[in-house]
Amino acid sequence: MEYITLTVNDQKIRVQEGLTLLEVAKKMEIDIPTLCYFKYLDPKEGSNCRMCVVELEGAKKLVTSCGSYAAEGMVVFTHSERVIEARKTILELTLSDHPLDCMTCQVAGDCKLQDYCYAYDVKDSPYAGGMTNDMQMDTSNRFYDYDPSKCILCGRCVRICSELQCSHAIGTKNRGFQTHVTAPFEEGLDKSKCVSCGSCVSYCPVGALVPKQKNKFRYWEVDKVKTTCAYCGVGCQMNLLVKENKIVEVEPLDGLANRGLLCVKGKFAYKFIDHPDRLTQPLIRKNGELVEATWDEAIELIANKAKTIKEESGGGAFGGLSSARCTNEENYLQLDVPMKKIICS
Repeated sequence: MEYITLTVNDQKIRVQEGLTLLEVAKKMEIDIPTLCYFKYLDPKEGSNCRMCVVELEGAKKLVTSCGSYAAEGMVVFTHSERVIEARKTILELTLSDHPLDCMTCQVAGDCKLQDYCYAYDVKDSPYAGGMTNDMQMDTSNRFYDYDPSKCILCGRCVRICSELQCSHAIGTKNRGFQTHVTAPFEEGLDKSKCVSCGSCVSYCPVGALVPKQKNKFRYWEVDKVKTTCAYCGVGCQMNLLVKENKIVEVEPLDGLANRGLLCVKGKFAYKFIDHPDRLTQPLIRKNGELVEATWDEAIELIANKAKTIKEESGGGAFGGLSSARCTNEENYLQLDVPMKKIICS
């Protein structure tokens, strides 16, 4: 394993060879703005947004930190005056073809473009007034909408769909002001190979891809509750976004099992929680009918019946129920007990 030494913002650091400048900055807890970067995407294929540019001593041009690799003896400046002015210009160019409807935008408070414009004091664009993107929204997907007028063409959604989810459901078409993200043949997302995993929605840095909402909320109003998806045994990690004791959205977490991704069930199929038919209290059969009971009553009934069965028929009379809605660990615990019969659901 080879190591190199470089200087970042007048601080020397020794790191493993093969890291990008952005990864080095993260190790040093230096915040470099990014719009197109995602840690599991190939850095050689990125650098679309240019927001992560940095200055190298002796270099004529700024370089993108997400696609440039650290080298021995490099001297890097992440927030020099030249870099800051470049980032401001990039934001102004991005805003030149972007609707300024932050007051009513669904992702206000969770928009990277909004955050960076605030951080770099960019209020509007001197380049506005030319051709604008006036393409129609695609609302054909059951779970999310795509608004091309808000798309900044960072390419993150396309690359996550192709490189990580391997669906290849969307791509970019045309050049210049007419460049846009689309499904093949412009037929709409409902006719594409999209599996509605929602990864493009989760990582869109602006409001171009948004879930279809039934409950209005702002992102600063929610509490985030970390949990494990219960739809299968993979163990995908996610946050439940909760407002007034009600789940309003789900976001993926960078867990060992899912590496920041979810499937359609994990991302969108959470509304069953509030379904009126959902069982929220134990039921005990009395006189042929199921009636509500306390947890203590239900557990006592189960314990007594299990004790009776064992006394009458022995331990071999028990079977195990293994479910796809349990985690792998829970299923192994159940299967670790000697049983004659295993019932899988």
